[in-house]
Amino acid sequence: MTVPPVTRPDFPAVRDSKSLPPQLIGAFVAIGNFDGVHRGHRAVIDTAVSSARDRGRPALALTFEPHPRSFFRPAEPLFRLTPEPAKLRLLAASGLDGAVVMTFDGALAGRSAEAFVSEVLVGRLAIAGVVVGADFRFGKGRLGTPELLREEGARLGFAVAVVAPLLAGGRPVSSGAVRVALTSGQIAEANELLGHAWFVEGKVVRGARRGKPLGFPTANLALDPSCALMHGIYAVRAHVDERAYQAVASFGRRPQFDDGAAVFEVLLFDFEGDLYGKSLTAEFVDFIRPERKFPSVEALKAQMEEDSKDARAILARAGARTGKP
Repeated sequence: MTVPPVTRPDFPAVRDSKSLPPQLIGAFVAIGNFDGVHRGHRAVIDTAVSSARDRGRPALALTFEPHPRSFFRPAEPLFRLTPEPAKLRLLAASGLDGAVVMTFDGALAGRSAEAFVSEVLVGRLAIAGVVVGADFRFGKGRLGTPELLREEGARLGFAVAVVAPLLAGGRPVSSGAVRVALTSGQIAEANELLGHAWFVEGKVVRGARRGKPLGFPTANLALDPSCALMHGIYAVRAHVDERAYQAVASFGRRPQFDDGAAVFEVLLFDFEGDLYGKSLTAEFVDFIRPERKFPSVEALKAQMEEDSKDARAILARAGARTGKP
């Protein structure tokens, strides 16, 4: 369960009304928001890919940005598991030949389900088939259903496959279940539901620079304010310049110092150099402890030493299980 490589150069992400490359016309299309690209999403994607390969057709993902929930409920921040760049990386690693990204706005929300099928799926994409989850809803008022897709497919001449929910422990695998796991620090559960390690990524920015004087120089990433990951300390693998480093990370409000806005900081073990401005990906392996305030800065430093030891031990065990360093 590792972070996928940078998006394939041969993986086009076509936006809105831009023309589809000729080699992607007539595809089998997996449709969904695909936030997290978890195991349930992969069941839909894998069905589209296998159907396409059986018939000598391309396989596409059709997805939406921003997330429809953010459009309908803008006052309620949504904890995105995978912002668009990360989602496209995961889609590119899933065997698909490309993706279509549609802007979810008032015009799309107001389009009837029948118009979406005739204008987008048939008129623009000229699909050979469509694959959706059993709970998929689309079109104005969410009146479009898998049954309507079957009816339209029979009328307009495209195949339809509806994939049953994937269950884990008797419960459907869903983006919501992954969010719940992450907000409670259950990293192993979140990664199991995802089928890959959850990760965050971004450019290293300058922080308050409190770590270096303490002997723990950290790299700061500016995560989206909607990130609802449990505040605490984590064992992570950090990826920089195509190299992986064992690391320990903190996400929280720094109660020892300012109790301000949540900050994500990563300490890379056995690393020397300047990280400012570099792209860094942090792949979460396990939760170590909740964030808390200590009686003194010296007590905090002692705990940070223990956290680093714990992170090294966790990462060594994880490496032994996966066969990776």
